Amino acid sequence: MITETLDARSDPEFSLVIPCYNEEEIVSHTINRLLDVFKKAGYRLELIVVDNGSRDRTGEILRGWAARNPAVIHHRIEINEGYGNGVLTGLRLATAPWVGIIPADGQVDAEDVVRLYEVVQASNSWVIAKVRRRFRMDGLVRKVVSVGYNLAFRLMWPAIASIDINGLPKIMPREAMSAMGLKSKGWFLDPEIMIKSHALGMRVIEFNVFARMRGAGVSHVKPGTCGEFLMNLAKYRFGGKWKRELTRGHSRPVASTAVGVKN
Repeated sequence: MITETLDARSDPEFSLVIPCYNEEEIVSHTINRLLDVFKKAGYRLELIVVDNGSRDRTGEILRGWAARNPAVIHHRIEINEGYGNGVLTGLRLATAPWVGIIPADGQVDAEDVVRLYEVVQASNSWVIAKVRRRFRMDGLVRKVVSVGYNLAFRLMWPAIASIDINGLPKIMPREAMSAMGLKSKGWFLDPEIMIKSHALGMRVIEFNVFARMRGAGVSHVKPGTCGEFLMNLAKYRFGGKWKRELTRGHSRPVASTAVGVKN
């Protein structure tokens, strides 16, 4: 395992948040791969691992990583209030100019995360970069749900040209993340990010990746997730409160058009 890295905590270039809920079987592998690949690429990574109310050994594993590696920042949430709450809590701890979100499941290769970071860093502008899982090893039911989910989003928000709204990691400037004023504590956080990045005039860069099956553990997406998504989607599409609350001081006149980056 990697027990040291570049002096990431003193001056990190990139803060990556990993929300973890009962991920004892896979999270150590995910952390190790990310630290290893970013170190070899020469980037100072700050890895913020959030124990989102886990009931297994996840917290113990994360504390161990934080104790032996200064690049790993551990935070514990006692009661799980949802995926989004874990992410938002971790983002508040980020210190690097670029921030990102990635699940603990290891489905996207660490090398692809580095490549996505290099693309967004080179842009040197207000953009949001994310993966597009064009090659997925999900079951048939999961694929059907995913297609329906993205089609519903496109019908409501045709100007947001993304075919994988929940694709992670997502990477953007920390000041842009702050300007969004994100609030979703549940699974709607990813659509909220896409909607608000569009409202702020951010350009979207999508990177094609191969998404693997989970190496271990189980997905925490529940049947009620679709209902939550549709309810919040209608709320954001037809309600104006979020627009009035959105911080516009940093808005830039850049079209929010997805740009595909082939791997």
